[in-house]
Amino acid sequence: MTDLHVGRHDLDHHGDAELAPGLLDLAVNVRAGTPPDWLRDRLRAAVDDVAAYPTDAGARAAVARRHGRSPDEVLITAGAAEAFVLIARALRPRHAVVVHPSFTSPEVALRHAGARVHRLLLPPPYLLELGEVPGDADLVVVGNPTNPTGVLHPRRAVAALLRRNRTVVVDEAFMDFAAGGTESMTSNREAVVVRSLTKMWGLAGLRVGYLLGPPRLVARLAAVRPPWPTSSLAAVAVEACLSADAVRESELAARDVAEQAAIYTGELARIPGVVIWPTAANFVLVQTPGRADLHGALRAKGFAVRRCDTFPGLGPDYLRVAVRDHNTNSGFAAALADLMGHPA
Repeated sequence: MTDLHVGRHDLDHHGDAELAPGLLDLAVNVRAGTPPDWLRDRLRAAVDDVAAYPTDAGARAAVARRHGRSPDEVLITAGAAEAFVLIARALRPRHAVVVHPSFTSPEVALRHAGARVHRLLLPPPYLLELGEVPGDADLVVVGNPTNPTGVLHPRRAVAALLRRNRTVVVDEAFMDFAAGGTESMTSNREAVVVRSLTKMWGLAGLRVGYLLGPPRLVARLAAVRPPWPTSSLAAVAVEACLSADAVRESELAARDVAEQAAIYTGELARIPGVVIWPTAANFVLVQTPGRADLHGALRAKGFAVRRCDTFPGLGPDYLRVAVRDHNTNSGFAAALADLMGHPA
């Protein structure tokens, strides 16, 4: 049985486990107010077709158009999490490197597949530096922007990880929020890029994502899946969310989130004893050195936040908080200031 409490970190802990009735959700990184009405209407209409066996050909074509790729470079997945499981099962790496702090599901999938996993722990400010990955690594996983730090690595630093006989997997689940996606690796045909539509469009329950990679690798991943792996509703969601109008809407939403995040981080940074890390995503990493009690104290005040001691490289004095509307953000900042002994 695989031990998922590796190095005292509960790798299977996720933000949804923080939720409880009566708590304001700042723990789950799904954009508030989603899915939008037009997407709900598309999904309701698609229910009429669920008696037929599904096909994801249209969804793969939509992804290909969006990123200037061919459909044989696309795999539709049940969110980003399934992509990591497929990669681990199909590729069976000898020496995998996971860059941390980061989303823990890739390491979980690799350990379940029996892979030897090396953790590359980045120190603050958690930016990827060239030359740090062991040369014999045949698989490297890096998040960009990284969950939970919000760090956006330069594209050149990610591309520098590429080597012959090495697969580089880039978790871009939050790239839709990141400054127009200029640091994305989706145009690089050597890397494997994992994307999620659940964060921007509020589709966590539908499990919608996709993977881009070399055709032969995509075929290997597809070969370990059961028949009809993509539901008809998920396929419709992919086509809808990657239409030209939806892409424009997501770009506007990303700008709004970035504006709110800038105000939010400014408010939090003014609280004595609070350390804030810049973010390129829809969440903020907060450190309160020496205050490991705040996770529970914030729950008592009605806020569900993501504890971060489950992320390798972080500890109990770190929290991840979602970016919401201005009033919600300011309310949280006021509650945190009060707990830090500096009420407004």
